[in-house]
Amino acid sequence: MTVGIVGLGLMGGSMGLALKGVAEVGRVVGYDHNQEHCETALKHNLVDAVVSWEELKKSDVIFLAIPVEGIIKALQEFEEIDEKTTVIDLGSTKSKIVKEIPPSIRKNVVAAHPMTGTEKFGPEAAVANLYRDKIVVLCNIEQSGERQRITAYTLFEAIGMRVVTMDADEHDRHAAYISHLPHAISYALANAVLAQEDVNSILILAAGGFKDMSRLAKSSPVMWEEIFKQNRRNLLEAMDHFEEELKSCRKMINDSNWEGVRRWMKEANRLHDIL
Repeated sequence: MTVGIVGLGLMGGSMGLALKGVAEVGRVVGYDHNQEHCETALKHNLVDAVVSWEELKKSDVIFLAIPVEGIIKALQEFEEIDEKTTVIDLGSTKSKIVKEIPPSIRKNVVAAHPMTGTEKFGPEAAVANLYRDKIVVLCNIEQSGERQRITAYTLFEAIGMRVVTMDADEHDRHAAYISHLPHAISYALANAVLAQEDVNSILILAAGGFKDMSRLAKSSPVMWEEIFKQNRRNLLEAMDHFEEELKSCRKMINDSNWEGVRRWMKEANRLHDIL
């Protein structure tokens, strides 16, 4: 089969590399509105060729590895694609995407969220094993056609992913806590430190803990602005709960309640018994 990839950054470029090792895939072509991304993708062999939009729409499978608003816009332009074509979006929020799929191509589309990524972005960040041993969530999969479901399972499993299914609204609530809130906290931490500390102090004193906590603040602002926008309600709820925990910690410290602080931290230790 010919696989087309829209968006040749970290996610799309890594998908291109991963698919090149899949027996069912004969050719991987790409499309990106950024000409430099196209040139870099070809230079690093992320895709076999860069093609026009009309040519890409003839692919047997099309991955949409672009920000959420771009995915929604692209789906509106796929109403003429062949009924056998499989379109797989890789957006980090799912509810709005699922609601915006044109009814005429609903069976063509598989709404997916690979639970992977790095703080880096652009085609230079692409790595062949980004998806291996990671989970991909397929949302509202019962609304996709049988052919498209089989194709999605086949390709994701072939690149080493474990497939789980979930309702789109349920996915977005979970993602707000487990993925989107950590990014918001990391951006907030970075800005708080930048506002209070000079560059030399940061360079001298920043150790592993700070670097780990602030790493996500290097992520693409364009992509994460859209994710925050699309999952606004769930993210605000997650922020409320986080603020409650921070206020609780603040009160215990203010009251010199060190036994309470220790119990609070010990409760948090349980998370890594799960992970």
